[in-house]
Amino acid sequence: MRIARLLLIAHVAALGFGLAGLLIAIPHPELWADEPRAHDVYTFGMKYAGSLHIVAGALAMFAFGVAALGWRKTGIFFACAVPISLASELIGTGTGWPFGNYAYTDFLGYKVLDHVPFSIPLSWFYVGFASYLLGNAIAQTRDLRPRTVWSVGLGVWFLTVWDLVLDPAMAHESLEVKFWTWDETGPYFGMPIQNFVGWSATALLFMALSRFLWRADADVDRVPIWFPLAVYAANTLFAMALSASVDLWLPILLAALLGLAPATLAWRARPTGPARPGDEPHPRRQWRVAPSR
Repeated sequence: MRIARLLLIAHVAALGFGLAGLLIAIPHPELWADEPRAHDVYTFGMKYAGSLHIVAGALAMFAFGVAALGWRKTGIFFACAVPISLASELIGTGTGWPFGNYAYTDFLGYKVLDHVPFSIPLSWFYVGFASYLLGNAIAQTRDLRPRTVWSVGLGVWFLTVWDLVLDPAMAHESLEVKFWTWDETGPYFGMPIQNFVGWSATALLFMALSRFLWRADADVDRVPIWFPLAVYAANTLFAMALSASVDLWLPILLAALLGLAPATLAWRARPTGPARPGDEPHPRRQWRVAPSR
């Protein structure tokens, strides 16, 4: 868990670095243009900051997953989330389905097949993984039945709510740097409703497949739920800050009420029944990951 914590710190720091660049450095070059070192930092940020926090977030959630759930479950979720989301994004940028007509700019790193930045499927993985674990914890704590359906459904919900506040800001015309552009308009701040249907469908596919291959729920009593909650909150707050910078207040309200508030129900979650057979973590790893009482 120590490595996961360090990577989480790096992830949050990278989010702050990117936010400072988008909201301060880029729109106000007079604050740093006369400083050679600041110019080097700016150049680095323009080249790498877009993907830096995503890579750090993916590494953090992967390290956490290995420590809390083991290699098998973490590897399965990664192997489902990354290829499925990449395929969905490649189809989307090529055909307009399932998200609508959009295209990525060059600020999120190298593009796979010249269409989708390599960092995009990594973001699906790490925020999706955090979202699913939050949903799983709530389903177990509240004894929601059928538990698997609630776990996947809530995971899809949290991931889609994150996009409700992220997408309008990242493509907003007032933002100095745009990460993707839309070639069509829709009722949700210029975006089609189809985008969110596509998000939900993609998330449902890789979360449901991961859970099917896991063959058991994650035992919430052995998963320090503060970690995925911190990842989800940090990324949602990042998106909320971007939305605030371009005066998008409704998405901020939706993210707070529909995402952050219900996500806190997972805090200090406890199982409502005995762990299912085969779901126990590796005995040599258990002492490191059991949450403090």
